[in-house]
Amino acid sequence: MDKQKYITLILILGSLTALGPFSIDMYLPGFKAIALDLHTTVNKVSLSLSSYFIGISAGQLLYGPLLDRFGRKKPLYIGLAVYILASAGCAVTTNIDAFIALRFIQAVGSCAAAVASMAMVRDLFPVQDSPKVFSLLMLVVGLSPMLAPTIGGYVIAGFGWHTIFIILALMGFAVLMASRFGLPNTYKADPSISLKPKPIIANFITVLSHPQFYTYALSGAVAFSGLFTYVAGSPLVFMDIFKVSETGYGWIFAFMSVSFIGTSQLNSVLLKRYKSEQLVYIGLTLQCVISLAFLVAAINNWLGLYETIGMLFLYLGCLGLTNPNTAGLSLAPFSKNAGSASALLGAMQLGLGAIASMIVGIFVKESMVPMVVIMAGSTIIALLILLTGRRNIKVLAESSDGDSVVMH
Repeated sequence: MDKQKYITLILILGSLTALGPFSIDMYLPGFKAIALDLHTTVNKVSLSLSSYFIGISAGQLLYGPLLDRFGRKKPLYIGLAVYILASAGCAVTTNIDAFIALRFIQAVGSCAAAVASMAMVRDLFPVQDSPKVFSLLMLVVGLSPMLAPTIGGYVIAGFGWHTIFIILALMGFAVLMASRFGLPNTYKADPSISLKPKPIIANFITVLSHPQFYTYALSGAVAFSGLFTYVAGSPLVFMDIFKVSETGYGWIFAFMSVSFIGTSQLNSVLLKRYKSEQLVYIGLTLQCVISLAFLVAAINNWLGLYETIGMLFLYLGCLGLTNPNTAGLSLAPFSKNAGSASALLGAMQLGLGAIASMIVGIFVKESMVPMVVIMAGSTIIALLILLTGRRNIKVLAESSDGDSVVMH
């Protein structure tokens, strides 16, 4: 593959992956404006974030089998069309409940892009290159939380929050065109894959029962729920508790993204000397230490605005190190079922993210402590899952070696 084609593929796959983060991050500075305009509370508006996470999580499981059955492009086009229409609906709604429902539909559309991009990485690149490719996608994706809230803050200040969703609809159309003309057909339709519930469920169970998948997918998803906790809690923490302006919040959010992007790119360098398995363990261990220190400081009320920014910056840096490696390791055992494996991985990440964001919306009001409790708890659980699961992978590997000896 020549360099220009490689860069083009990374940019298009990155734009597919970035559509979801833009849809999440760009409207965050508008929570107060939306609440005022739709005659509701900021906490009720935050439920639109939870409904988005639920929609994108459920949609993952829908698109996985479709991508394996019909190829990558047709389901992708349908999903993007749904996304465009739902975004336009969000722009014109005048009711908070309708807004929350439209965000769910918008998410179901956008997750076609997320699942397709992950499956195409498995189609287009060798298994050993997957963590590196995912790191490059993190660079493209990482620009979205840098740019989206900052742009969103200025757009809302100048043109109102409705304009955000018009922009998102136009972005969806641009991504659709780029996919249509810039992506190859990476996977032929496989009529042998059934779309009946029983075979689909059996296929998901097969993927989920693989020790390497459930170890790295589940530990990565639980750890990554800390990011969704931060995304859901940050408007309340910074704008309600610390009284930061909409544009100021956008700049803080952008600064935080530097940490996630920086470590995801550092990961590409570290992979030349260390294995992905080692980096996941190092990243989760550091994340545990940082989140526990963050929790102690939050409980004792030692944190002002700048200290809070600093602790979150360090925490997010750990996620940038672990996430590309857990994704690559989770999908490595699969070729035929890459679409289903990608969907299951995304559903786990976003389902846990939905739960975390809903808890944040309920409990984070006058203190950041509930947010930090969720972040610390999820990290500790993720590390325990990793340590337990790695033993099962080792046993499976030793068993496979033993079988091969007997055969020979």
